[in-house]
Amino acid sequence: MPTGYTRTQIILHWLVFVLVVLQFVLNEPIAEAWDKIEDGVEVGFSPLIAQHVFTGLLILVLVVIRIAIKFRRGAPALPANEPAILKIAAHGTHLSLYALLILMPLSGAAAWFAEAELAAEGHEVMKVLVLVLVALHVLGALFQHFVLKSNVLARMRKPQ
Repeated sequence: MPTGYTRTQIILHWLVFVLVVLQFVLNEPIAEAWDKIEDGVEVGFSPLIAQHVFTGLLILVLVVIRIAIKFRRGAPALPANEPAILKIAAHGTHLSLYALLILMPLSGAAAWFAEAELAAEGHEVMKVLVLVLVALHVLGALFQHFVLKSNVLARMRKPQ
């Protein structure tokens, strides 16, 4: 089992994080376009709409690559002295984030390209779940670093 993450894993982690933040920050144009589509209004090309669609698809590809690397290489173990409940929470959070970061682009693509209302509604629900899980993930990492004094946060900053 590895003791840290590779440079590639770290870059993918932070790149996906930045892209997800951009999706939330630059969400308004596609939300407005979706409202027009629901009203039967045709939507023309917009670089900001295209950015949202293609960034979502890029996130999907990068997350699949991350998962493939994780299956091939493995991931560092959580600290041995960490309480079992925290290990369960960490694994659950990671698994849920991976699932949502795959399902979000798929539901968004289904909504956008097939005008699937149910996919759009699922996309909106998952958006909230992603925000909650990212907050939990960040708080967990900070708790590990400042309270438990573990190296969990450092492993995602410096390759080993």
